[in-house]
Amino acid sequence: MLNDFKADEKEYPTLLPRFLKYVKINSRSDEHADRFPSTQREVDFQMIIKKDLEELGLSDIHYNEKAGVLIAEIPSNVDYDMPVMGFLAHCDTADFNSENIKPQIVENYDGESKIQLGDSEFYLDPAVFPNMKKYKGQTIISASGDTLLGGDDKCGVSELVTFAEYLLAHPEIKHGRIRLGFTPDEEIGTGAGHFDVEDFGADFAYTVDGEAPGKLDWGTFSAAQFGLDIQGVNVHPAVAKGQMINAIQVGINFQNALPKNEVPEQTEGREGFYHLMNFQGTVDHAHLDYIIRDFERDGLEARKNLVKSIVKKMNDEFGEERLKLKMWDQYYNMADELKKHMEVVDLARDAYKAEGLTINEDPVRGGTDGSQLTYMGLPCPNLFAGEENMHGRFEYTVLESMWKAVDVMIKMAQLHAERSK
Repeated sequence: MLNDFKADEKEYPTLLPRFLKYVKINSRSDEHADRFPSTQREVDFQMIIKKDLEELGLSDIHYNEKAGVLIAEIPSNVDYDMPVMGFLAHCDTADFNSENIKPQIVENYDGESKIQLGDSEFYLDPAVFPNMKKYKGQTIISASGDTLLGGDDKCGVSELVTFAEYLLAHPEIKHGRIRLGFTPDEEIGTGAGHFDVEDFGADFAYTVDGEAPGKLDWGTFSAAQFGLDIQGVNVHPAVAKGQMINAIQVGINFQNALPKNEVPEQTEGREGFYHLMNFQGTVDHAHLDYIIRDFERDGLEARKNLVKSIVKKMNDEFGEERLKLKMWDQYYNMADELKKHMEVVDLARDAYKAEGLTINEDPVRGGTDGSQLTYMGLPCPNLFAGEENMHGRFEYTVLESMWKAVDVMIKMAQLHAERSK
């Protein structure tokens, strides 16, 4: 059964205080910024991690300014060469209030009670979030109701640092060179595009940015994004007939021309969607932002073509270009590429099994930095980090899940060394 384990707190006594320290630091990214990384606060957080890594005694610690990535190495303690393994976690948090985060801890959760978030009107309710029932007897960490927690991906960041600390303190655990990377702007999809694979120096890697223990992501959506600007004609409503073009109404008409059931709130599994994320407008001008998702490349192209055809049809009806479309691809399903490198997936599978986990390989209805990195020549599946209900006030994590993530990384390092002799 998933999560039927109780990790040993004595092994990782620094993990919880490290996590609490990190989540209190605002490192939110900003999709509207015109700089990279998108916020200075991300860089400031990376410098805090850098100091922590220096105190632990890691090697080759450096900040790649062009890539926006903090890199460090756990040196090999074997006398033979082997492919270099890497682990990555992103330092930014999502587009939700990240200021003055106040984590709260519920120990020995009873598996059925609501958890009030601070003094707010909001609760973590197992009737709404049934995964909570799996964590009876464990320690749940949430925020106070007016912020996110930041476990996405400060769970992963904390686990990577704890993993490094443990290996350095236990030289009896044999492993090769292991590279660690702490990346920016994952939440806005722009960080991985700057990544320097050569400087990172790994032959394969894993992002540690997934959900509950047992989750192993090596298939993702393929993704595109588009913005639509609509120019209207604003005249006095008293004389509007035949003259006014209401840009807001044109935007509504565009949205209604898309398949009405192919939206996130009505799809699941391997079903793709069109997602309207932002709609701002006046009679004179409107702007809409969308993302498009599909597991198949052909499906993604078909969705993009439908958008283009609707825009063309509406412009043709106006007799001029009143709808201006800007569209771009974001990332592709990494399964298409990882199928050529299944030994990387198998290593994670074997470590999960060795740690007693039931493996869940359902394709993730989203993307990770690994989606882009895999196509840049760095095979990069995604491991669980213990994140739950990401990107909002109901986010929480489970301490035992975080311990288990460190267990899995240690086991992967051991298995990789054994198989490389």
